[in-house]
Amino acid sequence: MLYQPLWLTLQLALITTGCLLVIGIPIAAWLAQSKFKLKPAVEAMVSLPLVLPPSVLGFYLLLAFSPASGFGKFLNDVLGIRLVFSFTGLVISSIIYSLPFMVHPVQAGLEALPGSLREASQTLGKSSWQTFIHVLLPNIKPALFTGVVLSFAHTLGEFGLVLMIGGNIPGITKVASIAIYDEVESLNFKAAHIYAGILLAMSFCILVAVYVVNKHLTRNRLTA
Repeated sequence: MLYQPLWLTLQLALITTGCLLVIGIPIAAWLAQSKFKLKPAVEAMVSLPLVLPPSVLGFYLLLAFSPASGFGKFLNDVLGIRLVFSFTGLVISSIIYSLPFMVHPVQAGLEALPGSLREASQTLGKSSWQTFIHVLLPNIKPALFTGVVLSFAHTLGEFGLVLMIGGNIPGITKVASIAIYDEVESLNFKAAHIYAGILLAMSFCILVAVYVVNKHLTRNRLTA
């Protein structure tokens, strides 16, 4: 069933991107405003997946999620949650792996806004929360869109991390990138071509959408 790995990949990318929106925006907002002394260390931790080989990150997450570890045993015995070789484990791993792709564009967008924007809003009686939701976020739409699209596209192509945490279980953890590897190993190049071609087309369309929409949003912002 060729569609199953593609459908699983799409589900993984959508859920991961949705979770990153909820988690990544507050982190980006904090990093954009914070003067905390250890902020560079927090930024380094967020950015670590950019430079760390996926297999290394996958290895440490595998150890942490394993029922043999204290954390994995607690999840398994107390909460009844098993993260290794499960779709839930893939989602959590993908969130960690793609976190910088959401945080960095949003942080850069917030840092680029003039301070007078926030001051004007608060002078008019808006709270910090209202200012953030109704003033700051609408002014960084291109950055938000870039973060969403990059997180989605990055999750589509994950391989090393997915293989370490999820393995190759059809219908549960076998996403398209794993399916390509599987088909090539079986010398079934026709099926591998189909998976690879679909991922290539999706990635190309996503990048075109980023450029077109960002250009449109930036032009609207300048003319507003």
